[in-house]
Amino acid sequence: MSNNGTVVVGVDGSEGSLAALRVAVEEARRRSALLRVVTAYELPSYWALPAGPAIGVTPEEIAENAREQTQAEVDRLLAGDPAAPKVEVFVTAGAAAKVLVDAADDAGLLVVGHRGRGGFSSMLLGSVGLACVLHAPCTVTVVR
Repeated sequence: MSNNGTVVVGVDGSEGSLAALRVAVEEARRRSALLRVVTAYELPSYWALPAGPAIGVTPEEIAENAREQTQAEVDRLLAGDPAAPKVEVFVTAGAAAKVLVDAADDAGLLVVGHRGRGGFSSMLLGSVGLACVLHAPCTVTVVR
């Protein structure tokens, strides 16, 4: 079910995602909508170390680091903006496309960058953006 009261944006720290965040802020402001900033991260399926003791990084620490970095980007963009939309930051483990499509289940708009951190720089549209366009339950805006 679509709700024009929510704009979802995927942020992974790449320039494309930060451009998408700027567009999403303006769209949320225009719609007087909630802005849901979503960051997905993947936990390694195994911890391979060539030598030495295991690195003591927990899944909780990975999640907290992702949350802090995402919140810092939001805070930097909205600093001193009295007309900033209401924002919620949502960080979860999982494949980015699935996390974004699921987060947009009740949204009126999903905004993504045309390419994120992975893939080939020559691609016109990354795999996450393409999956969102094909599977999102709402309108998708891809920002170049």
